[in-house]
Amino acid sequence: MDKLLIEGGARLEGQVTISGAKNAALPLICAALLTEAPLHLSNVPHLKDVTTMLRLLAQMGIDVTLDERNCLTLAATGLNNPVAPYDLVKTMRASILTLGPLLARTGEARVSLPGGCAIGARPVDIHIRGLQAMGADVQVEHGYIHARARKLRGAKIFTDLVTVTGTENLMMAAALAEGTTVIENAAREPEVVDLANCLNAMGARVSGAGSDVITIEGVERLAGASHRIMPDRIETGTFLTAVAVTSGKVRLKRTSAAILDAVIEKLREAGVRISATEDGLEVESDGRLKAVSLRTAPYPAFPTDMQAQFMAMNAVAQGTAVVTETIFENRFMHALELRRLGADIEINGNTAVVRGVPRLDGATVMATDLRASACLVVAGLVARGETLIDRIYHLDRGYEHIEEKLSQLGARIRRVH
Repeated sequence: MDKLLIEGGARLEGQVTISGAKNAALPLICAALLTEAPLHLSNVPHLKDVTTMLRLLAQMGIDVTLDERNCLTLAATGLNNPVAPYDLVKTMRASILTLGPLLARTGEARVSLPGGCAIGARPVDIHIRGLQAMGADVQVEHGYIHARARKLRGAKIFTDLVTVTGTENLMMAAALAEGTTVIENAAREPEVVDLANCLNAMGARVSGAGSDVITIEGVERLAGASHRIMPDRIETGTFLTAVAVTSGKVRLKRTSAAILDAVIEKLREAGVRISATEDGLEVESDGRLKAVSLRTAPYPAFPTDMQAQFMAMNAVAQGTAVVTETIFENRFMHALELRRLGADIEINGNTAVVRGVPRLDGATVMATDLRASACLVVAGLVARGETLIDRIYHLDRGYEHIEEKLSQLGARIRRVH
């Protein structure tokens, strides 16, 4: 099993290109199920989750072509097996995103209950209730969601929890439904907007994406399209925190401040200098960071996917920060590993109190989920001596060649087998 070995203390300097967003790529790949015509996607990130999703679609009969420029062509003309089996689904929760488009296109779908990171309950009942409101017969049996519908009908759907994958699933299903669907309390994330833009390029009629009410007028069929996947805002934020703790100066290319307002505001509050460029961001830090308290909440508030990286930053900042996690009930597992590096963190329920220490010391630590992995990388970059991070297969699910990108910036980091 691969591990990452980091010798801390190196200053990050130079420029790095941000990859396409994992959380946008996965639903966009599933959108190909909605049409027989080819869907062309560019800026596709080379990630384990993307590879798993492509394998999943290939076994459904989808023709998958990925070239050396990270451009992907998906043709669902031969769709003949509307099943997402457990062996492909168990490592990736985003596989639930095949449910809506499969049902809308073929009238039936069997999707295994999904797996993924062990960061808490993320129930699929919102997906199921939304499809039932659109006229589907949905049963959960033998570990599978089995949905049938001769023709989905437009409906008014209120989600009692804000859910990104739920919003995306129902939006794709509604694109081919009969009549108009209104999703209230919809997720507002940029990745939802990116999917809506692609669906509209395919001939869908989606309006309101980016707000908490999305309206979809169903159409008879969708066409093919070409779409460039948006930059990964969480990768962007992770590199921003890495530069902050290492007193670095880096230019991030092919990204945007507009998708990361809450994170950038908190970094500036910590004393980090960030400015927008024509194609990205410039970030500079003198390493004298101030602790910043934060509370996670759905977009546009502070993202839960950046909470762990900020905990690593707060661990070496001056002062005390209070971090409150409101999205997932089991997302402080990285705090225990940070303590192994010398961090002063006290956990009480969904709140962590982080008291900054003068330095962290390298140690062997274990990644427990995707963003916890990134948190430990950030901490390892600033820790004195060597940090060995175990179970980095989580990291490969969401970060494209992170050790290579950090090495380009001067980090002393390498993958060991």
